Amino acid sequence: MSKKPTLYLLDTLALIYRAHFALHQYTRVNSKGVEVGALLGFANSLLEMLQKREPTYVIAAFDTHEPTWRKKLYPEYKAKRQTQPEAITAAIPYAKQLLNAFGIPHITKAGYEADDIIGTIALKAIQQQLDIYIVSPDKDLGQLVQQGISIYKPSNGKKPATVWKEKEVLAHWGIPSVHLIPDMIGLWGDSSDNIPGVPNIGPKTAQKLITSYGSLEQILVCQQLPDKLKARLQAHKAQALLSKKLAVITTDIPIDINFADGKYKGFKPNLLKPLLQELEFHTLSRRLLQPTTRQLPLFGTTNHTPFHAAAQQQDNHASPTNLRQYDASKVTYQCLQDINAIKACVSQIQQQPAFCFDTETSALNPYTADLLGVSLSYEKGKAYYIPTPSDHHTAQSVLSLLAPIFTNHRQCKVGQNIKFDIQVLREHGLNVSGPFFDTMIAHHLLLPTAKHNLTALAHQYLEYDPISIETLIGKKGKNQRSMRDVPLDNISVYACEDADITWQVYKKLMPALKTAGMESLFYTLEMKLLPVLAKMEKNGIAIDVDKLEQIAKTLGQQATTLAQGIYEAAGCSFNIASPKQLGEVLFERLKIEKNPSKTTTGQYATHEGILKKLQQKHPIIGLILDYRELRKLKSTYVDALPALLEKDGRLHTSFQQGFVSTGRLSSTKPNLQNIPVRTARGREIRKAFVAGDPAYTLLSADYSQIELRIMAHFAQDASMLDAFKARKDIHTLMAARIFNIDEKQVDLAMRRVAKTTNFGLIYGISPFGLARSLG
Repeated sequence: MSKKPTLYLLDTLALIYRAHFALHQYTRVNSKGVEVGALLGFANSLLEMLQKREPTYVIAAFDTHEPTWRKKLYPEYKAKRQTQPEAITAAIPYAKQLLNAFGIPHITKAGYEADDIIGTIALKAIQQQLDIYIVSPDKDLGQLVQQGISIYKPSNGKKPATVWKEKEVLAHWGIPSVHLIPDMIGLWGDSSDNIPGVPNIGPKTAQKLITSYGSLEQILVCQQLPDKLKARLQAHKAQALLSKKLAVITTDIPIDINFADGKYKGFKPNLLKPLLQELEFHTLSRRLLQPTTRQLPLFGTTNHTPFHAAAQQQDNHASPTNLRQYDASKVTYQCLQDINAIKACVSQIQQQPAFCFDTETSALNPYTADLLGVSLSYEKGKAYYIPTPSDHHTAQSVLSLLAPIFTNHRQCKVGQNIKFDIQVLREHGLNVSGPFFDTMIAHHLLLPTAKHNLTALAHQYLEYDPISIETLIGKKGKNQRSMRDVPLDNISVYACEDADITWQVYKKLMPALKTAGMESLFYTLEMKLLPVLAKMEKNGIAIDVDKLEQIAKTLGQQATTLAQGIYEAAGCSFNIASPKQLGEVLFERLKIEKNPSKTTTGQYATHEGILKKLQQKHPIIGLILDYRELRKLKSTYVDALPALLEKDGRLHTSFQQGFVSTGRLSSTKPNLQNIPVRTARGREIRKAFVAGDPAYTLLSADYSQIELRIMAHFAQDASMLDAFKARKDIHTLMAARIFNIDEKQVDLAMRRVAKTTNFGLIYGISPFGLARSLG
């Protein structure tokens, strides 16, 4: 850390863009429908820098909407950039508010970019004997690096924050001086800024020319170049010089700067608190505004407050520090065992429009678990626990007392993952009728990529840390106890708290759904689907065990044949399932890769992604991938599924509504949707799923490219609209265009390429990701 005063210059928009594209596949939307992921990423980078670097001064630079001198000089400058994402546009005013709350001035200058502002301030700061750190992911800013000016690159979740001095900048660009970076761009161009450069000159040629002859101007007059290259440079001389000029960062723009205004003193609670509340950054709010003994001082003053060291963590992944916990003096939790007390409680609940309930069970399988009790709540801080006897007959007599509220079609039943509780009560003779409100699914609609368990919801909406089940039964493992072993007093408090907290979360989520415009989706689709899925899970699905046994034998024989082929290709026998032995064979014996990747333990990396990249280098790779797929299918499905059959001879998977961020259903315990459909082996396994009764047949139904129809509607793309109206297959149509052939010539492999491309575009796949998917 520098002993001199430090100045950190923020390339603000670049940092927001970086956060957006780093997290764009994990969209975070608050209850008002505002996408806040980019802003959260920016806030984390800012807080990390403030906490770890302890700057003396901080100043932020912003671009403006006015045309810059570069745009006036070259109208095509940045012309090919995509329209700024709406999430980033929405984040910018909030970012400025965040900077204001931290007392960080932000500067713009009409006609200039943030790079020019940073360059000008950096050179002025040098004269003030400051150590300057430019906070940006932009490598072009390396031209400003010199003694006293460095680039600070914030961490990105995978790599820690790094500081680039002149050595690191030159190593990246491969040239002898940072002042030659604009010359490099003059030759090579910059596709992101649409700077043309010289056609057919790539980075290696540009590096070689600059290293050998110096600046662009020197290269253009050099007589030692090959005639062909010399002619190309002369033909595009004006374009090259223009490109260099566009790449040069202006360091003398007319701007007045008072460094005292940028002195970092800490944040202002009166500005920060309402902003974090509006954005729903609850964990950041707790950590910043509720300091603890572990707080790290950061230049705090009487009217500014420092922040907690862990504020850099993701808002919805932080640990529960400073949260309220169970306090018996502030709640009314009752365990009801007397029949009259139970009847009085039921009578009181019957007068309410809604109530919350939860079940306590001896296990997590709703079909085999014993019901230990039911908790009820309809008012904040008040809940009841009604234990049920272990004797099934006596338990049903207790549940019969609760039937009036559970079978009431007018009262809303509130719960967290309520489908499980419905199934448990049904197995014990009590059918629960709607309407329903599942807090887990409601939260999934509002924040699809966040955690949806009750603890996470209590942290987010109530700033409360519920009693952990591990405090009752211990951690997962062979020594974990059953809930039946927990003393009644303990289980009563735990169960009452669950119902009370779920009720309070329900009160927060209900208006949030309305604000987000999701009431109709939630009540008319998700909650109507919930009891249907419960019945589907109860019915289960039959499998042809004999067919699976035949498939197992076939796969076993194929595995033996493949293993023999692998041994022959390797020239030795080894344990194919051992990553260590496999790595030694591939990279030491066969020497397939000169510089193979290694794991953190020093072993050769042999996971699927690595092997697919090497597939064209040796025939053994294809055999290994085939062998792995075969073994996975056999162990995960063919051998495992028969063992998972219940007493009724059926498979009872669980259909999850609040699991996949795209909104699709998923199945767990066991996962059935991942059985491959593209391979012959996967399709053969799928044939083992049968109706289970000769009088019935299985019907497979699917939307006809629903996402593409939505995209065609939004885009109003004439070709797509015409294709759907004419009932043409959109994937075949796309394949014909991709391969420039007639639709009749498109085969299944071509159509699969088009399908992958179509859906990849919808869900924001990158060019690299698409290339990897298509092989």
